[in-house]
Amino acid sequence: MLRQVRGELTLEAAGDWVIATAPGLDQRIRDLPVAPGLKTVTIDLAGIGRLDTAGAWLLRGLHDRLAASNLSISYSGVQASHRPLLDQVERVQQGTPVTVTPPSHLVEIAERTGEATVNFGREAVAMVGFLGLLVVRLGGVILRPRRLRWTSVVYHMEATGLNAMPIVGLLSFLIGLVLAYQGADQLRRFGAEVFVVNLVGISTLREMGVLITSIIVAGRSGSAFTAQIGTMKVNQEVDAMYTLGLDPAEILVLPRMLALLITLPLLTFYANVVGLLGGALMSWVELGITFSSFLSQLQSAVAVHHFWAGMIKAPVFAAAIAMVGCYEGLQVTGSAESVGRLTTQSVVVSIFLVIILDAIFSILFSKIGI
Repeated sequence: MLRQVRGELTLEAAGDWVIATAPGLDQRIRDLPVAPGLKTVTIDLAGIGRLDTAGAWLLRGLHDRLAASNLSISYSGVQASHRPLLDQVERVQQGTPVTVTPPSHLVEIAERTGEATVNFGREAVAMVGFLGLLVVRLGGVILRPRRLRWTSVVYHMEATGLNAMPIVGLLSFLIGLVLAYQGADQLRRFGAEVFVVNLVGISTLREMGVLITSIIVAGRSGSAFTAQIGTMKVNQEVDAMYTLGLDPAEILVLPRMLALLITLPLLTFYANVVGLLGGALMSWVELGITFSSFLSQLQSAVAVHHFWAGMIKAPVFAAAIAMVGCYEGLQVTGSAESVGRLTTQSVVVSIFLVIILDAIFSILFSKIGI
């Protein structure tokens, strides 16, 4: 709102001077009559509510129009919150270079840390919501098993389990060799070479077997889940499912999650066996411990609860890997860059989550004496 108070030579600006009201205000400024004989004009800004850059430029245009008539202009009632914006527009209008002081490195680090923390919190909340959605969909499939696409489950079991056996077996075998070699090198100094069997057996069954397998699956199958679903998002196939009334969580996510829930424990058992075989081979080569002696010492030193302590983790790790991989795939926005970025993020988050869960299991087992 713009009014001219007669006899006081004062222009009162009121209301909101924002981009939404700019066309009307600009027209009123153009139509404002300038009475002859005026020398000074006071522009009262006390009545202005909201002010943005468009409104500040309109006030500057009013100032320039009055100044063109050789009038002396002054301002009154300028609010403290509006002063920086008006000063900035005036400096730009006069051609004064605007100097921007770059923030210090500490401020940048704090800003990036805060932004990363906020994004992590939002991601965690969204992922918990996605987990709840999967639990609901899984309950519906349990009540109506015909809704589950068993062909897709079997296909993903082959892709995530059977096809992963060579790389899982190779790495587990090498881990067993390394554990036995390093253990033998240290325990030989104390004449306790036979305890290499204890070291290899407990570390493989409790931790290394399931952990190495989960990390391999996260990098191999979890990333594949993200890339597959992300490509479907780019090709608008997921949007087509919504259009047809189909549920992508039930069609795309549940078969992958169930397949991984089945195959990861089996892969963990396979990795345990191959890892122990590698440890036994190195014990025979390095220490002369025969396979029969290795098995005898393994049976007497390693209780069965060590085996189950590792196997219990496998389904939990499988659910976490499948959930993260599918969730990140559904977050793809529609570009190849997004697919690559979220695939990388899927692997990082999956491995991070697996290690956090493993630490939680270790603390829990320690508290209950397992």
